[in-house]
Amino acid sequence: MCELLGMSANVPTDICFSFTGLVQRGGGTGPHKDGWGITFYEGKGCRTFKDPQPSVHSPVARLVQEYPIKSHSVVAHIRQANRGAVALENTHPFTRELWGRNWTYAHNGQLNGYRSLETGNFRPVGETDSEKAFCWLLHRLTQRYPRTPGNMPAVFRYIATLAEELRGKGVFNMLLSDGRYVMAYCSTHLHWITRRAPFGVATLLDRDVEIDFSSQTTPNDVVTVLDRDVEIDFSSQTTPNDVVTVIATQPLTGNESWQKIMPGEWRLFCLGERIV
Repeated sequence: MCELLGMSANVPTDICFSFTGLVQRGGGTGPHKDGWGITFYEGKGCRTFKDPQPSVHSPVARLVQEYPIKSHSVVAHIRQANRGAVALENTHPFTRELWGRNWTYAHNGQLNGYRSLETGNFRPVGETDSEKAFCWLLHRLTQRYPRTPGNMPAVFRYIATLAEELRGKGVFNMLLSDGRYVMAYCSTHLHWITRRAPFGVATLLDRDVEIDFSSQTTPNDVVTVLDRDVEIDFSSQTTPNDVVTVIATQPLTGNESWQKIMPGEWRLFCLGERIV
């Protein structure tokens, strides 16, 4: 199946380190070679990079690793196709407008009986069960909330009930964001970690080179190491007030304690902090 990566932060933060680890699993250390994508939020806007090539060989993925885009919320995905051809239109994440905001979604898993899902005015562009489920979810939200809701945590609690319905059709691990909140729903595998001061050293599982940036950089410097494992000292890249939460299908680092979301559970993050 696919793998997911998300981030929620209280200050604009780049995700180069975690994304570099994820990229290796897209045809390198993992079998998820059927495309990849990542969406960064900047205010109410967002920018998305996608490529149906394996991320480990993608020049676009290399660009993203070298381009430290800073964001409060990020949703990323590497694909192992099971529904729909290997094509750009079937590459996650998917984005739609709802209530004047861009909603971004990525799914890991496989659903049965999804063709009968009613999507209303939200029509899939590609062929995947994932995008069809996203359109169904948005349609159900517009039915429940015909006007822009004011209590967003309550909206996400309702989304969790919809995710549970989709879980009844198969495997449904999901990341969903409106740019401010990042929601993670677990059907089988999802993990998360919150980093805050005092920041330490983190080592990627999918690479072998160890680098101590604390003696080489200032907080404004950006260093990207490609094609090998990386160790980063976060103390040289952050301030004492920073809070950054990273969500991933499987832990990306080997020297930190990641928390597992149990099947049927969900988490909601806002500006780096856990809300639910």
